[in-house]
Order: sequence, then structure tokens, then C-alpha cells
Amino acid sequence: MKAISLNAIYVMWLREVKKFFRNKSRIIGSLGMPFFFLAFLGAGFSSVFSLPGMEGVNYLQFLAPGVIGMVMLFASMFAGISVLWDRQFGFLKEIMVTPVSRLSIMLGRVAGGVTTALVQGLLILVIGIGMGIAVPGPLGFLSALMMMLLISVSFISIGLIFASLMEDMQGFQLIMNFLIMPVFLLSGALFPLTSAPDWLHALSLANPLTYGVDGLRLSLIGFSQFPLWLDASVLAVFGLVMITIGAYLFGKTQV
Repeated sequence: MKAISLNAIYVMWLREVKKFFRNKSRIIGSLGMPFFFLAFLGAGFSSVFSLPGMEGVNYLQFLAPGVIGMVMLFASMFAGISVLWDRQFGFLKEIMVTPVSRLSIMLGRVAGGVTTALVQGLLILVIGIGMGIAVPGPLGFLSALMMMLLISVSFISIGLIFASLMEDMQGFQLIMNFLIMPVFLLSGALFPLTSAPDWLHALSLANPLTYGVDGLRLSLIGFSQFPLWLDASVLAVFGLVMITIGAYLFGKTQV
């Protein structure tokens, strides 16, 4: 078995980061829908919604962590498109035949995807702060950053799993859209899970993004359904399982 190459990881990470920052339309497009969620849903419903058990928190403050979770989810899951794109244009075959382990290649892609997802999440956080969201000190910011990191690692691995199993880019996008919306809507990003019906609440507990959004909400506004250690632990275990499966399937990818 080939050893992990830090140089290969760095090169793949740098390639993904350069691709992201050189594509200005991608950056702007990735911020469009989250901004409208905050501007229209958050600001529009703040005077209408009453959040039980969250006195002093308006809907915009409640929504902002969920929108950040949405950004991390979308950015992470669609990182798998770059694998299909590279396969279509032959780049994947070129790097797969190099004398470095496929695990190194995958880890570099994960690292690059995590970096670009974190950049998008932080940009939305800055926009939220500009709209009135107050981050409770450096500790709150660091714990929010940790939750964003765990969310992105978990869902980038899922994107790579599907990309390793599929060859059709259109089919991949359809599967991702089909998977992303239920995951997002069942995460408690838009409404408190405590007010949901029992069957919906049970489904949300099986959703890993629920714990990511909950941890972000605790970090940013001080309210949550679960303790931070539980949110982080669930995401860490889920992410470890997904990255293990992703590494195995990526290693079996036919180019």
C-alpha cells in the first residue's frame, strides 16, 4: 500500500482553492441564495415569528446559523462535481496513474473542498453580522468554526462517495438535489425542532446536519437543543465513517 504523500495532498488542495478563487461568478453565485434567505425570510419574519423558549432572539438571529449550515451543505456536497468534471476531461486518469496513493489524492480534494466551504460559510457569517447577528466572543466564533469544519468534512465525503459511484454529471446533480433538500429541511434550519410533530422530530434526529445546525446555533446565539459536545461528537463520528467509505470507494474508482 502506498504511503500518504503530504506533497500530493497540498497540490490537490492548492488546485481546488485556486479554481475557487479564480471563478468569481462561483463565489457570487454561492452567496446569492443565502443572502436572500437572510434578507427576506429573516428580516421579513422577525416581527411575525415568536420562538418559544428563546426570549430576546428574533427570527433573523435564529435563521442565520441554519443558513450557514445550508451554505456548508451545498458547497460540500457539490464538491463531488469536480471529480466527475476531472474524469470527463481526463485529468482524473492522469493523477490516478501517478506514483502517489489514491488516499492522498482524496484527502487533498477533501481539504480543498473544506477550505472553499469554510470561506463561503465565513462570508455568510460576515453578512449576518452586518445585518445584526452578534457573535458571543472569540470562543463562540471558534466553536462555530469547528462545527463548520465538521459539517464540511462529513458532506464533502458524501459527495465524493456518490462521485466515485457515478459517471454522469447530470445524474449526480439530480441525486444531490434530491438528497440535499430533505437534509436541509429536516435540520431545524428554518424552524425549531421542538415545535415539530413527533414523527418529524424523530426523522430530524437521524439527520447529521441537525447536530451541525444545533451546534452553530449554540455557538452564535447561545440556544440549542443538545449540548455542544454531543453535536460535535455525532458529526465527528459521522464524518469519520463517511471519509472512510469515501476513501475506499475513491480507491476503487475506474478511470
